[in-house]
This record gives sequence, C-alpha cells and structure tokens, in this order.
Amino acid sequence: MATDDPTAPEVGVGPHPQPWPDDPRLDPELLVSGDRRNVVDAYRYWRLEAIVADLETRRSRLHVAIQNFEHDFNIGSVVRTANAFNVAGVHILGCRRWNRRGAMVTERYLSVHHHAGVAEFGAWLAERGITPVGVDNLPGSVPLERVSLPVDCCLVFGSEGPGLTDEVVELCDRLVAITQHGSTRSLNAGAAASIAMWAWMLQHGPARG
Repeated sequence: MATDDPTAPEVGVGPHPQPWPDDPRLDPELLVSGDRRNVVDAYRYWRLEAIVADLETRRSRLHVAIQNFEHDFNIGSVVRTANAFNVAGVHILGCRRWNRRGAMVTERYLSVHHHAGVAEFGAWLAERGITPVGVDNLPGSVPLERVSLPVDCCLVFGSEGPGLTDEVVELCDRLVAITQHGSTRSLNAGAAASIAMWAWMLQHGPARG
C-alpha cells in the first residue's frame, strides 16, 4: 500500500541477487520481483505450498473455533493469531462466508474447516478425541490462569457481542474466562482468542530458547 510517510519501513525484501539458490522450495516469480508477504524471514522467497508443507511438520495439537452468525470482523484476527501459533485447525461455526480482511491472507497457511451446525462440529471433534473448551465470562466459568487445558483441545469463542450460544455451551467440556480488572464487561473475541491461545502454548507449546 502506498504511503506518504518517508519514515515508513518497507516490508519484505526485493529481488534476490543472482545467481539464484538451487532450492525447489523457492518461487521463481518472487526471486525476480521480491517478496513483500507477511511471512517470517526464514520463509522469504518460498512457494506457498512449500511453506505450508514445512508448517505441517510442526503443527500444534490445538484447534480453535469461532461462531459466525453476524459476519464478525474479529474472525480474521482470530485466524491471523491461529497462524502465528501454528494451530492444527481453525473451525468456523455457522455461516460459511466470513470477513477475511483481518486475516491478511494467513488462512492460506492453515486448515480452515466449516461446520454448518454445532452437532456436526461436536461429532468432528469427538471422532478425533479433541476436547471443546468454551472461552467466555459466563456463570460457571473458571479463571483461565487456574486451569490445566487439555493437550488435544479446541478453544471455542462466540460471536462478538452475544458470545457463546447455549447450544455451544452445552457441547463444551468446560468453560474458562479471562480474568479482567477494569470496567469493561468483556474483551473482544480477537483479543480473547489471542490470550487463550497463548495460555495453551505456555502449557503445551514447543520450548523456545
């Protein structure tokens, strides 16, 4: 996107100097024109398919799901965060179409599943031994920081505003809530998803350092 700010950083890298590396993972078009995608430096000039294949070798066991009844703009933010944590899958419950703007094309690097109804979604999880955990500040919710989350887990979020529906609450094995200390009643779904995914990663994610 063009900008009039002379101090704005230029994203990515320009054309690769020749001779080009002999690596089948690299995209000839990107080598010629440069790579301005929102990817980490290790994936510069890589073909999309090569990046996805590499991510598949180290996917986490975490899944995330979000209800989509109002074309929620937060879904794109949830998907982008799910990509950052390299989750096993993202699940959209309800409407098939969702607002992709906030995802910044990160959905291309993930497995995104659509479930028209809650029963279908629940059956999909049950067949794979994945425990649904609802994230909402509802009565009976346990503070997230006090909970040991399942390794094979799907964190489930509601639409912005109404939150989790009764049907989804009934499906979930347990409910957790993010402890807050201010005046607002709730966090938006995108922020809540980021915190909850980070909490799961602290317990079960790969060690860094």
